[in-house]
Formats: sequence, structure tokens, C-alpha cells
Amino acid sequence: MNLTITPGKLAGTVTPPPSKSQAHRCLIAAALAGEGSVIHNLAGSQDIRATRRCMEELKTNRNTLLEFNCGESGSTLRFLIPIALALRGGGIFTGQGRLMERPQQPYFDLFDEKGIRYEQRDGVLTVEGRLTPGEYRLPGNVSSQFFTGLLMALPLLDGPSAIIPTTPLESEGYIGMTLDVMHTFGIDIASTRSLPPHYLIPGGFRYRSAEVTVEGDWSQAAFWYAANCLGCAVNVRGVTRHSTQGDRIIESHCLELSQPGDTEIDMSGCPDLAPPVAAAAAVRRGNDPAGQRRTPAHQGERPALHHRRRPERHGGAGDGVSRQSDRLRAGQSGGRVYRGLLQRPPHRHDGGSRRHPLPGAGDASGGGVRGEILSRFLGTLPHVRRRFP
Repeated sequence: MNLTITPGKLAGTVTPPPSKSQAHRCLIAAALAGEGSVIHNLAGSQDIRATRRCMEELKTNRNTLLEFNCGESGSTLRFLIPIALALRGGGIFTGQGRLMERPQQPYFDLFDEKGIRYEQRDGVLTVEGRLTPGEYRLPGNVSSQFFTGLLMALPLLDGPSAIIPTTPLESEGYIGMTLDVMHTFGIDIASTRSLPPHYLIPGGFRYRSAEVTVEGDWSQAAFWYAANCLGCAVNVRGVTRHSTQGDRIIESHCLELSQPGDTEIDMSGCPDLAPPVAAAAAVRRGNDPAGQRRTPAHQGERPALHHRRRPERHGGAGDGVSRQSDRLRAGQSGGRVYRGLLQRPPHRHDGGSRRHPLPGAGDASGGGVRGEILSRFLGTLPHVRRRFP
């Protein structure tokens, strides 16, 4: 099929697909509740099918360790590991693609402390043992998937537990989504007012069946908001304004980007927004590094974005290694990059440390799937000035 795309302003009405992040959580909670739950607006993506398949396996009446094929879904893998330990004494986890290369060290550190056996060999992860009530400490800068897995599993134990972040949280929005889904299915988790908060988890609780509707995905809607930021007129339906999805902050980011002058955006809590924000930033009006507004003749050399990570969140165990995604990372000198963005790691989940610039800030030699797509797009813009490290 051949398509002809004519440059012009986008207009019309779109409905983003359902949120996979919320769907994973709803499916798991519904399965743990037993019969009677109804989930509306559930997409049939491969990741969602993987979670459904694994939850069905969890019901299997066998005395041996169950085998969970997680496909290519990192959420399925990391959510199911502690649940399998809580309910079935462990399991054998497999996957496709590069799934089993994704780091699980935050769990392994806890397993060493709790006496849970684990082995990862030839693309197969075997865990065996029982979660026990108590304290579970995790660095706040690891993927929220580790927090979610423990949050959903620990109420199934026979005593109270606590999850204690040891550093400031970087993906608190996704944890909030987990708590919201658990509340819908009958389990309320208290949290302290400290920063970061401690999560106090009751034991001996059961999930209750519920009827829920999966919200539209804000990370998918973000591309249309970015288009509107550049002067288009797209009506986005199906997203919830007061959603617990952290990526709803795209509205605020686009408002910042729609204003003239340099801007600085902290994206450590919403890495999935990097591609649409970068695309919008690459063609916006800004100032040069010296603070002098460009003349009309040089508007094609506008800086894309000053991406900032909060200083207090640098370092710590798992920084840039175990997060679900670390799309962007600022340069090491002052934490700012002008006329471009730096992407890290090369693959969205591999925890590598190689740095390379995104167009318009360089080439796409090491990019993952999204980085490659974004690089190709930005590389076609005639007014993006390239910057090499």
C-alpha cells in the first residue's frame, strides 16, 4: 500500500488506545479477586495477552513450580514474580525478545535478604521460596514495576508489611495508579507523609471483584497534544482529566513549550513522554545558550529543550539501570543540552550506559525502537541544528 502525506496542520478527533499500564493492574487485581469482575475497554495487545495467560497459569492446580511465559512484557514479568512467590512459592519465568535481559537486581537484593532462591540462566528465571511479612526496602529511582509487584502481592500474606523507598521516588505517578486500582478492588494501602512516603500494607486481605473501565492512554494521547502545541487542532477523546496516570502532565509540558523562550522540563517521572515532547521541542521558539533571542533569519536553529533531572535523584543503586525506561538524560556538564537532547540507554530496558544524541542533536546509531523512530522524524526537519558530543 502506498500512502501520500501532504504537509499541513492536523485536525479532527482521535481516541487513544486504552492504557496498558492500567489494564495490567486491573487484570491482575480481577484475577486475584476470583470470579465476578468486569473490565471494559480492554485492548488485546500482546502484553495484555501475556498477563492474562500468566494469571490463568496461576490458577493451575499443580504441586510443581508453575511456568509463566511473559512474552515481551516487562510489566507482566515484574508484577508476577512477587505474586507467584506469595501464592505458589515461586515460578519459572520465560519470555521472548530481550525481555529476560532486563535487570531484576532490585528483586534479587530483596531475595538475598529474605532467603528466597533464584537462578537466571539461558533466558529462564527461576525463583523459589515464600514472601514473608516485613519490611521491603527499594531505591526510589528503580522502575515503579518493582514497587507495583510488591504492593499487589504483600496484602496476600498473613501479616502486615511495609515498602520503604530509600531514595526519592522517580515514578510516583505509576505507584499512584497501582494504589488506585487496588482501592477499586477492595484493598487500601496507607502511606506516611514522609518524603519519600512509606507504604504500610495490611496482611490477610482479599481482593474483591469490581467493574472498571480502562482509561485512554495519556502517553499515546501525548503525541496529539504535542501536535496541538505546534498549532494543530486535534480533539482528543477518551482520556480522564483527573487520571492517576503520570503522563497526564503532558498538558503542562505542552503549555510550557507553547511559550516563547528557553524552557527546562524535568522528565524523570514521565520518561514515556520523551518522544512527543522532543518532537515538539525541536521546532519551537527558544533562546540560544547565551540567552540572546534569535533573529528571524536564525529561527531554524532554535534549541530543542533543556532536559533536567532533579539533582537529588542522581546516583543511588539502580540509577539508569533498573528503571523501566530512561529515555533522556541531560549532559553531565550542568545537566543541560542546547539544540538537542541526549538519549540513554540505547535499548529502553537494557540499562546500558552508552550516550548518543538524538536528532536534532546527532545520529540514531544506538537507538532503541522509539529512539529510532524519533530520530528518523527529527532528522527530516530542515531547521534542526545538529549537535555532536
